[in-house]
Amino acid sequence: MRQVLLFALVLGGCGQEPSNVVADSAGARLEAAAETTGIVPDPNAPLQGSWARDTDRVCVVGTEKTARIGVSVDYGEDQGCAASGTVERSGDALKLAFGACTFDARFDGDRIVFPAEMPAACESLCTGRASLAALTVDRISDSRSEASTLRSSAGKLLCAN
Repeated sequence: MRQVLLFALVLGGCGQEPSNVVADSAGARLEAAAETTGIVPDPNAPLQGSWARDTDRVCVVGTEKTARIGVSVDYGEDQGCAASGTVERSGDALKLAFGACTFDARFDGDRIVFPAEMPAACESLCTGRASLAALTVDRISDSRSEASTLRSSAGKLLCAN
């Protein structure tokens, strides 16, 4: 009987949230300080801006919910990708649409990461052996005017309205 009572007490405590969570706890202050100093990315950082890594470039222009996005990958000698479309943000999840090429990407406040496996419809955006798969870019600017100047290797503005 004693084991049944102990088991009931243990199960009774499962799944309940603590009722005394303090927003100004030491842990919350430490997390805020880490975000402020840049140790931990700010998940609420704006998406708009210019992003890059090596020869990969991304521009985002628009509101936090829906924006224009452009991507340029240039490896030279007919090896690259260029795409313009839309991006919808929901927390750290991004829904990208470049015409028939649609997929989800991640945003952690400091970088945008495309999935390692892309839909077949995305292949038409690239030439040669280039791909958008696993594209990862870091923020270089949050300027709307700078982001709106990104061009493909053919000279097309990728984030123009």
